[in-house]
This record gives sequence, structure tokens and C-alpha cells, in this order.
Amino acid sequence: QVQLVESGGGLVQAGGSLRLSCAASGSTFSANTMGWYRQAPGKQRELVAVISSAGNTNYAASVKGRFTISRDNVKMYLQMKSLKPEDTAVYYCSEDFGPYRYWGQGTQVTVSS
Repeated sequence: QVQLVESGGGLVQAGGSLRLSCAASGSTFSANTMGWYRQAPGKQRELVAVISSAGNTNYAASVKGRFTISRDNVKMYLQMKSLKPEDTAVYYCSEDFGPYRYWGQGTQVTVSS
């Protein structure tokens, strides 16, 4: 059973930084594409960044240059810098394993102005 657990969210002032982590189990983690998504109140879930098993990355235009996605053998990370109030959302990690996309439970990121 695939399980994804996010951590590292919290409250930060605008301009600050946070680092999110996603611990994965129950899958061939290193062989799968992983991603970070976010959902703000009243909005649809949107892609933030993805990283392939080979380490290739792709970012939403709104976070490019501020956020960095990375991974090692056991976890995936999202380093967030120069945070803005509009980055406030629940952040979810995802894993593409076989024909499915699995989700974590989410971690709240709140950026105060």
C-alpha cells in the first residue's frame, strides 16, 4: 500500500522560507515521478512542481525561481523561498505508481503579509 506523508508546513511571514518533505513507502519510490500540488480555499488543486525518476524538473510559472523540488532515495522535498501571501494553500505530494496517482494528506502553508 502506497503511503505519502508530508511535513514541514506552517506559518511564515511574506519573504520567508519553508522546506516541505514527503516521505513515501509501499512503492518503487526511486522509479516514479513525484510531484507537489497545492489547493487554496475556493480554488482547484494546481501543480506546483514535478520531478521525474531521472531528476528532471518542471515548475508552475508562479513559483519558478522561488521554489526548488528535489529528491533523494527516501524522500522528496520542496524548498520554498521568497514566499508570498498567494502561496497560502494546502500542499500535497503525489506519486505516480503504475496506472495510479497517489496523494498524501496535505500540509498547510500560510504566508502572512
